[in-house]
Amino acid sequence: MATPNYGYEKRQRELAKKKKKEEKLRAKAAGKPYNEADDAPADDGAQAPGAQPATPGEGGDGTD
Repeated sequence: MATPNYGYEKRQRELAKKKKKEEKLRAKAAGKPYNEADDAPADDGAQAPGAQPATPGEGGDGTD
């Protein structure tokens, strides 16, 4: 049985921390709040360009 490579595991944790910190700094510089739930800058509920908000009665499920 091979022995665990603790140095590699530590390096991977350090890289993950560094990446997360850079993402936070990038989000802060862009003026967006950081959402830790998905480790990405939050979009404040912005919709895709051209997307229409859903209105009641237009569900498209055929139960109208």
